[in-house]
Amino acid sequence: MKKDNTRRRGGEFQEIAFTINGRKVKTRVPPSMLLLDLIRDELSLKGTKPGCLEGECGACSVLIDGSAVNSCLYLAVNTHGKEVTTIEGLSGDGPDPVLESLIRNGAIQCGFCSPGMAIAIKSLQNRFSSHPTLPDREMIKKGLEGNLCRCTGYVKILDAAEEVLKPG
Repeated sequence: MKKDNTRRRGGEFQEIAFTINGRKVKTRVPPSMLLLDLIRDELSLKGTKPGCLEGECGACSVLIDGSAVNSCLYLAVNTHGKEVTTIEGLSGDGPDPVLESLIRNGAIQCGFCSPGMAIAIKSLQNRFSSHPTLPDREMIKKGLEGNLCRCTGYVKILDAAEEVLKPG
């Protein structure tokens, strides 16, 4: 059965145009649709995980114009004119250095938090790329505090982040 595309979850659809993982998208969404639902259900990008659905775990993190946001709290209509990057976008032209570092440092176990962690690290990398001071381990911890992991104990994740953020 085809979905009714005139009304869904709270009102008339609004047209939005944005870029996701380098691809231009133009679509219609209800004003109350969350970005997480748009990404997973409408665009079929399943790497962004629905975790707590309250903005506490970071599993749903994506980059909006280079900064990490919880897509479970972010309205899809707010992406209009913006650039969205999901975990799939970090491996577009081959593995991103963030992903390579997570693997090399053994920072991936069950993998559920990995997309959100990678996005958070990429956000830190974006923030500090033109910054005169590199982040120390405490700054990295602060930057990752919105992302939860049950498996690793964070040490290897911090090692991976430090490797990416402090090259050399």
